[in-house]
Amino acid sequence: MKSERILCPAKLTLSLQIKGQRDDGFHFIDAEMVSIDLFDELFLGAGSGFIIRGQKAGLDIPIDDNNLVNKALAFVGKSAKVEIDKQIPAGAGLGGGSTNAAGILRWAGFKDSVAAAELGSDVSFCLAGGRARVTGVGELVEPLPYLEKELTLLVPPIGVSTPRVYEEWDAMGSPKGGNGNDLEPAALRVEPRLADWRDALTEFTGKPARLAGSGGTWFVEGTYEKFVYRGASSITVRTLRPESTI
Repeated sequence: MKSERILCPAKLTLSLQIKGQRDDGFHFIDAEMVSIDLFDELFLGAGSGFIIRGQKAGLDIPIDDNNLVNKALAFVGKSAKVEIDKQIPAGAGLGGGSTNAAGILRWAGFKDSVAAAELGSDVSFCLAGGRARVTGVGELVEPLPYLEKELTLLVPPIGVSTPRVYEEWDAMGSPKGGNGNDLEPAALRVEPRLADWRDALTEFTGKPARLAGSGGTWFVEGTYEKFVYRGASSITVRTLRPESTI
């Protein structure tokens, strides 16, 4: 097997509404997501095994069968030696694990975005890429016209657990977020320190910082000079066309 390189772009959730809950506990969403030019790189070769290099700040990344890459390989009945050059921080709400899994699916020629949700709710969007309205529990991906945007992200050096945020959202009585993201109040309850980075980015840019998905990345539209606050450096990203994500 010849070694192959696969680019896996991060996803950014621009807006998120929670519409209800299935009997199995999964939540129905209505979200707008975009692919951005922040990438992990996968290198696939003959054999088996798993190596992660690069950015790991945030949550710990499993390298056993619980890793989404290994789950995706098993899902498509393939094996490979996998090396990941990780630039998408774990636990940042940017879909790092999901886009890696989607990269494996693309490599294997798997194109069913609805079935891809069996691996994780963000995998379906990451498989499609571009800009889309995402509904259901993440498995329904409706492509939207491309909008070229530049955005400034601030990623705190702390990870936020998506399951914990959803659990807290339920416990809080299903609040509505006032800044385009229903999960923001719960994320701030799970990790109150997030407010420090939100306030710093808001003050620096003069725009209300918005939370990406379940956190903990904050973002505003527009390009700004480099900004550093408490271990986090701002990142300028651009939205990607669907064909740029394949």
